Amino acid sequence: MDKLQKTKTRVYRFGNKTADGNSSMKNLLGGKGANLAEMSLIGIPVPPGFTITTEVCTEYNELGKEAVLKLIKNEVEKSVENIETIMGTQFGNTENPLLISVRSGARVSMPGMMDTVLNLGLNDDVVIGLAKKTNNERFAWDSYRRFIQMYGDVVLGMKPESKDDIDPFEEIMDNLKHKRGIKLDTEFTIQDLKDLVYDFKDAIKKKTGLNFPTNPWEQLWGAIIAVFNSWNSDRAIYYRKMNGYPADWGTAVNVQAMVYGNMGNNSGTGVCFTRDAATGENVFNGEYLINAQGEDVVAGVRTPQQITLLGSKRWAELAKIDETIRAEKYPSLEELMPEIFNELNEYQKKLENHYRDMQDMEFTIQDGKLWILQTRNGKRTGAAMVKIAMDLLKEGLINEKEALLLIEPNKLDELLHPVFDPKALKKATVIAQGLPASPGAATGQIVFFADEANKYKNTILTRIETSPEDLEGMNLAKGILTARGGMTSHAAVVARGMGKCCVSGAGSLKINYKKRTLTVDGREFHEGDWISLNGSTGNIIEGKVATINPTLSGEFAEIMELADKYAAMKVRTNADTPKDAQIARSFGAQGIGLTRTEHMFFEVDRIKAMREMILADTVKGRKQALEDLLPMQRSDFEGIFEAMEGLPVTVRLLDPPLHEFVPHQLATQKDLAEEMHISLEAVKNKVAELEEFNPMLGHRGCRLGITYPEITEMQTRAIIEAALNLKEKGIVAKPEIMVPLVGTLQEFSAQEKIIRSTAKKVFEERNDTIEFLVGTMIEIPRAALTADLIAEKAEFFSFGTNDLTQMTFGYSRDDAGKFLPIYIEEGILSVDPFEVLDQEGVGQLVEMGTKKGRSVKPKLKVGICGEHGGEPKSVEFCHRTGLNYVSCSPYRVPIARVAAAQAAIKE
Repeated sequence: MDKLQKTKTRVYRFGNKTADGNSSMKNLLGGKGANLAEMSLIGIPVPPGFTITTEVCTEYNELGKEAVLKLIKNEVEKSVENIETIMGTQFGNTENPLLISVRSGARVSMPGMMDTVLNLGLNDDVVIGLAKKTNNERFAWDSYRRFIQMYGDVVLGMKPESKDDIDPFEEIMDNLKHKRGIKLDTEFTIQDLKDLVYDFKDAIKKKTGLNFPTNPWEQLWGAIIAVFNSWNSDRAIYYRKMNGYPADWGTAVNVQAMVYGNMGNNSGTGVCFTRDAATGENVFNGEYLINAQGEDVVAGVRTPQQITLLGSKRWAELAKIDETIRAEKYPSLEELMPEIFNELNEYQKKLENHYRDMQDMEFTIQDGKLWILQTRNGKRTGAAMVKIAMDLLKEGLINEKEALLLIEPNKLDELLHPVFDPKALKKATVIAQGLPASPGAATGQIVFFADEANKYKNTILTRIETSPEDLEGMNLAKGILTARGGMTSHAAVVARGMGKCCVSGAGSLKINYKKRTLTVDGREFHEGDWISLNGSTGNIIEGKVATINPTLSGEFAEIMELADKYAAMKVRTNADTPKDAQIARSFGAQGIGLTRTEHMFFEVDRIKAMREMILADTVKGRKQALEDLLPMQRSDFEGIFEAMEGLPVTVRLLDPPLHEFVPHQLATQKDLAEEMHISLEAVKNKVAELEEFNPMLGHRGCRLGITYPEITEMQTRAIIEAALNLKEKGIVAKPEIMVPLVGTLQEFSAQEKIIRSTAKKVFEERNDTIEFLVGTMIEIPRAALTADLIAEKAEFFSFGTNDLTQMTFGYSRDDAGKFLPIYIEEGILSVDPFEVLDQEGVGQLVEMGTKKGRSVKPKLKVGICGEHGGEPKSVEFCHRTGLNYVSCSPYRVPIARVAAAQAAIKE
């Protein structure tokens, strides 16, 4: 072990208005430890203690228990002595005992994800000394009972045998309550508590074969190691994955002198917020319990009471409790202990002003003295986040830039989609869990086929996976549920584009199309059964759940105005219909970065003409079918250009392989053969001919336009004619024609030639012109590597990072779900590269392509239009790389606007 390892500080003390650390040291001391140090420094009454750093957790994971205990032993022993000096008590002393708590504390708040042990230091001798010292035998034995219960669970692994079993300690307590005919823990007699201590220890011995440790130092080392272990518990790992927190952060351990809320009726414990975490309202609020310890408030065994009189009256109104009964049985802390309340009220104001953000605080009242155990920036809903940021700005506590930095961009999603009524959710039964692919709330009847999506008024399209053919059904359904596919699967991408609630990759679902059944955990659901999807959590819920429409507050618009004031990069949208374009524009989109023309061909009245074009054996036949498609395509473009009047619209020419447009079911093939007056065999042969071994790398993109130039001609004509038609109405259209999947300059040149000659022809026919650009989508690594050559001809670049990621990693987006979760679990990848742009690899290609392109054309317009365009970290990267814009689905536009502003502020 090197010298540095032995000599660096691993333990930081706090208490008695001094501290070794401060609030800027969250990465090292964890959020809790850094805030305890800071509170101590600013004179808030904090029980003294010390923090073992997050680095020690990392060392523990690398070096193991014995090596780490050796490293910290001396510092921990001296720090315990410091607590003893401040408190005037002694750890392990039977007459004047110091008891301590051991808590976790990562650099970010992870509520309930890791472990805590309270009342550590008690044994059969110390409990008698504590009873004598406090003259409160009941309190001493209640504390001992709680300690054995927590230590047994956290350190000794006394967990329920199976998910059907209850906690072994709760079972013992329930049996005793039943025997005694009581309901509450507070009704246990002193003898009951002594019996519980004996029974708890006996249960531990039977289950683990070990005696409960009586040496306080053995207890302390066991608890410290248990907290380190809890960083890698299943629930902590899941929470980190859910929030994108790296596994190598580790947790700190906070050891503090115990203060007691369970010493009688002049003691208590509670949790409070400086503002309302649900609505953002500027009201101090929270809950407390008399004669209780911290876990009682959150465990829900006893009903906590409100801290403020206002809160108590509001609660009583909701609970339909008479004011007389409220005041008598459920008084607020403000009424019951006015002096303590006033002191707590002063501390909450002081802490909010100090941290300049809404605080979530924990406190204990011990024998009439108030102690603050913790403060942290409070978790809040999207609506509360926006209101709190704007209110703090208006109150002069923070400036505009700080207000923007208080916004967590992804949380804005909550404000833009229908949401479930929280009251209804509490009663809901979750039947399965998938990926929260597209936020929102959807309730409907199960249908298994896209063409039956209008079978009921409200439907949930339930598929093993979706394909472009399902587009119309996806649009009609209230929500989309798939058993396969990830966050960037077809279903997920299209749903987000539509702002449609979607849960994808719910692997536990077994879907049988023939029987029209959905089976999960042995339960069978049929077509027409009601289910609900929570697109924000990935929960699949049985039956109907009431939804409420989100209300976009005035503060939301104000935050958006601020974002535009500071952002350097523009935000466009990916939109394929006038409706999508209008929604995005209402959310502040400054143009369209991607219009996918293929989606327009899947509608019922168009797919027939498209299939006729594909099945035609001659150029003449293809041109005839394309003639039928031209007015439809032109009309689509007119609608989109009009919705985006005066703003640029990038239209991508046809991209997918033709086999996606032909029918693959025998019945549909028969229908097509009859409609076209050709044999079924001819249809089958054409479908087989179009089949490809690797369609993603096959006959698609510009390769289609080069082999079938008439497709590019028709699409160009539709775009230019649409723009000219609008010009006649006095509406300015700014089309940008984008050639997809280019890998060489020659491919781009071939398509550009057709586009420009077709445009010229239309201008001559109409005796009028419009301005337009011709550019390309950079989605093949070779295009990025030769971007300087392509820029000689291209007028703009748009990085298609979905395909660029596929081709750079060599991962198929639709199959990566089989191994990517394991890669992330094993630490091979830290995040899914289809969700968060891989800055190291794919990002290098984006940087290189931008630099090379601008080396030829310094003012080359460069954007990004993959799924990454609405992901905050990726948006920040695009800002640093100097891109002109990002483009994302309509419902992610506000997120990208705030992320772009934050990127500019951080720079």
